[in-house]
This record gives sequence, C-alpha cells and structure tokens, in this order.
Amino acid sequence: MVVQEIGYGDESVRKSAAEAGGQALVDVDYDDLVDVVLLWFRDDEGELVDALVDTMPGLAENSIVWVPTPKSGRDGSMEPSDISDAAVTAGLAQTSSIGAAPDWTGTLLASAKAARSRR
Repeated sequence: MVVQEIGYGDESVRKSAAEAGGQALVDVDYDDLVDVVLLWFRDDEGELVDALVDTMPGLAENSIVWVPTPKSGRDGSMEPSDISDAAVTAGLAQTSSIGAAPDWTGTLLASAKAARSRR
C-alpha cells in the first residue's frame, strides 16, 4: 500500500502510517497513484477544500484521505463542520474521526460512493 504524506506533523503518526503501508511514506513529488493520503492541515494554511482537490488526481480507486488537524483549542485547530464541508465540496465524505496523537485529531475521508458502500 502506498501512503503519500503531504505537509508535516506528529512523528508517531508518521511511523504508524508507514508501518501500516509496509513501506516508507512517499512525498508530494511521487508521480504514481496512491492508496492513502496523509494530509496534515492547519486552519491557517489556506483552504482545506483546495488541498483536498489537489490530492484527487493521484488517488487510486477506493483510496482514502486521512486529514490530521490540531486538536480543539490548539493553534491551527479546525471545526469538524469545516472539515466535513470541505470534504463534501471536494467530492469526498467524512467517515470517522479519531484521536491520532496527543495533539492531533485524524479525520478519515473517502469518495462519497465508497463511503456509502461502507454503511
């Protein structure tokens, strides 16, 4: 499984993502399709919808996008509704959120079609 990392964040999450993928993370310059995108994002980094749309051409069929954001109350945190709205605008659906690390919340996004089939 190919996991592409865009941005930067918690080292323990990066290590777990690489272990889950069975290989080193690839970066934004990777030029083939990927199975998972790990898109680190903070509220002050622009528009999340633009970042999500930018990931779309590199996604293999049934790929997922993990969006780690700083937890509520920390610099750069985002409202869950803002993440969900950006996902819908980009043609994705929010499927779940987890505490990814002490300072990070991870939001799982999938294509709207894939999200419906998982229900």
